Amino acid sequence: MNIVIDTNVFISSFFGGNPKKVVDLWRTGKVKICVTNEILEEYYEVLERIGLKDQEKKNELLALFRRAYFLVFCAKPDKISVVKSDPDDDKFIECAVALNSNYIVSGDNDLLEIKNYMGIQIMNPKDFLSFYGERNS
Repeated sequence: MNIVIDTNVFISSFFGGNPKKVVDLWRTGKVKICVTNEILEEYYEVLERIGLKDQEKKNELLALFRRAYFLVFCAKPDKISVVKSDPDDDKFIECAVALNSNYIVSGDNDLLEIKNYMGIQIMNPKDFLSFYGERNS
């Protein structure tokens, strides 16, 4: 299963809870995450900006990206204008469309209120985990 993980979920995963459970699905190879250059740059920028204390975990995750484990990559997806309230969030939808992902996992209300775009379901981590559990039980 290929998913796009919004930056807020990726960053929140360092603090536990459902975001960590979503990222752990990726770390253990149960899902693949879809990314673009723009998304990877945002992940890294936010990690640097907030100065995470768990340097070991940060390095582990960045190493997974560098080695492309359980990763689907698109360098330059076609531009899409969907999220009128925050056009910067369009990058997650662009990635999902370009890489045929059916799911975006986000905690961002601007994305979540869209719910579905061209068959791409946009869910918060809790709903995604429930959906994933039902689908894979």
